[in-house]
Amino acid sequence: MAFGVPSVWCAADRMTRQQKWTAQVPSADGVCGGGGAVNRAPSASFPAMERVRTRLLFLLVAVVCVSRAEELVNEDVKRTLDLSTHLAKVTAEVLLSNAGPVAAPSFLLALDPALEGQLAYFGVKGEEEEGGSLEVRETKVKGKSGKFFTVTFYSPLAPGAKTKVVIDTVFTHVLQPYPTHITQAERQFVVFEGNHYFYSPYPTKTQTTRVKLASRNVESYTKLGNPSRAEDAIEYGPFKDVEPFSQDTLKVHYENNSPFLTIASMVRVIEVSHWGNIAVEETIDLKHTGAVLKGPFSRYDYQRQPESGISSIKSFKTILPAAAQDVYYRDEIGNISTSHLLILDDSVEMEIRPRFPLFGGWKTHYIVGYNLPSYEYLYNLGDQYALKMRFIDHVFDEQLVDFLTVKIILPEGAKNIHVDSPYDIVRAHDELHYTYLDTFGRPVIVAHKNNLVEQHIQDIVVHYTFNKLLMLQEPLLVVGAFYILFFTVILYVRLDFSITKDPAAEARMKVACITEQVLTLVNRRLGLYRHFDEAVNKYKQLRDISTLNSGKKTLETEHKALTNEVASLQSKLKAEGSDLSDKVGEIQKLDVQVKELVLKSSLEAERLVAGKLKKDNYIENEKLHSNKRQELINKIDNILDAL
Repeated sequence: MAFGVPSVWCAADRMTRQQKWTAQVPSADGVCGGGGAVNRAPSASFPAMERVRTRLLFLLVAVVCVSRAEELVNEDVKRTLDLSTHLAKVTAEVLLSNAGPVAAPSFLLALDPALEGQLAYFGVKGEEEEGGSLEVRETKVKGKSGKFFTVTFYSPLAPGAKTKVVIDTVFTHVLQPYPTHITQAERQFVVFEGNHYFYSPYPTKTQTTRVKLASRNVESYTKLGNPSRAEDAIEYGPFKDVEPFSQDTLKVHYENNSPFLTIASMVRVIEVSHWGNIAVEETIDLKHTGAVLKGPFSRYDYQRQPESGISSIKSFKTILPAAAQDVYYRDEIGNISTSHLLILDDSVEMEIRPRFPLFGGWKTHYIVGYNLPSYEYLYNLGDQYALKMRFIDHVFDEQLVDFLTVKIILPEGAKNIHVDSPYDIVRAHDELHYTYLDTFGRPVIVAHKNNLVEQHIQDIVVHYTFNKLLMLQEPLLVVGAFYILFFTVILYVRLDFSITKDPAAEARMKVACITEQVLTLVNRRLGLYRHFDEAVNKYKQLRDISTLNSGKKTLETEHKALTNEVASLQSKLKAEGSDLSDKVGEIQKLDVQVKELVLKSSLEAERLVAGKLKKDNYIENEKLHSNKRQELINKIDNILDAL
């Protein structure tokens, strides 16, 4: 319900003519209860049901007319238009009073029709709670076009009471460059057109308007009410007894060389991982929306003269979260090395310097990305998770985003997704995103919004459920992939994919296998001689004949077994038609000679111990035997190498 609005009609106007009573409806500038009399036909002509209906309608008329009696008045309005940047920020401090007989729970706000299409932000604060915002809902007023808002007080405004509210609005693309094209050496001038008065559905007793400009260089401005000018500000008013919905064009043509930076489109991608990381990437299309550069660009004049290209943009600062790490800044060409990063206590300050300065009409495209620890933004209670992050973050001071797309990529398996937004956003259809080790895709929340400014830097909360057992999915996929790989390799090396068998290849493989066995047996047989030498040396020291006999018996037994196995393998080689059987035969003959020398050395050791052979003769004979034995073993080794 809009209270005290002259164009809002009473509910009695909706009654049909078929009813047997009439209600007088006030004119457009009247209120209910004052001049409207209700006449009714005698009750005897009504049936019982008709009388009940009539009483109810009377009660409705009474309630509506009481509400119409509430009248609000703007006692004092202090209005400030900040035109020092490329945005138009309008702040109005309004002292409201209730001149009606009943308390008013809310009041009505109207937007200037000339500016309502460029509205980016609208907020109302009361004086009862510092920093607290009042509830604002868009509404409609009968008989009036344009945008209207109903603002609810913290507590109803009592009759005769007063309260102060602060109304903040931000408008975009209302400062029009004039001239629209300038050279590199010229300064930029813009034109603003607005309203001298505070556009309101209520009468205003007194009002002032202060216009703050970007410089003191003013070409022209409207002179309503003999305004005063000081430095970079123009003061209008005070205006007395301003009627509701009053309009009078305010126009200012002045110099404004502030950065006219506009983000034409921006895609902000937030990828959430439950392994401890949140990856953020912003793809930005930037445009200078000031006066278009006319004529050529001179790099020499730009660097030599400080006033050259004064309205151009060399660099700007982006504020990242304090926990941001692995920051990158690149475009289609690659990494842009002209940026600088400064780590502060509460933020990370990044200086963005494009590859070239931006003049009016010029564009650039770049990508900024960084990682964040998930524990600062992701909260959970069991399987319930809540992601709290900014819908849009700081890109540059006095930022303006024409079109924003936010994509929030949740972990695979996230369900029951619910989004809490601080303001209205347009939800598109959810998408699926596939990356490494994904099976059925990760859910992607897609949201759009137009015309955003710094006041829209607020948190968005995404609620969802996620089964923690799904975190084992990717490790198990890796383990399973390696298992399948190894199993496939094992099968591959053991399978024969040849169409026909190759007898020659099979024979070669069989000969190679037999030869390998021969090498093993010969080496074991040579090892028996070394063990027997140890037994002979032990006998010479201890003079225990049993030790020598035991070693000799072991040598005979095992040597015979190994020799028989070698002979068997020699027969197999011969059966395969391999020439290697002859070489194995040579090894057998040389081994017989080695064995004879070993046994001969043991006999001389017995004679030495029994005193039948002098020590000098033993040493000389042993030396001769060792040399011959080594020659034979070398021959055997050479044959083995040939095998």
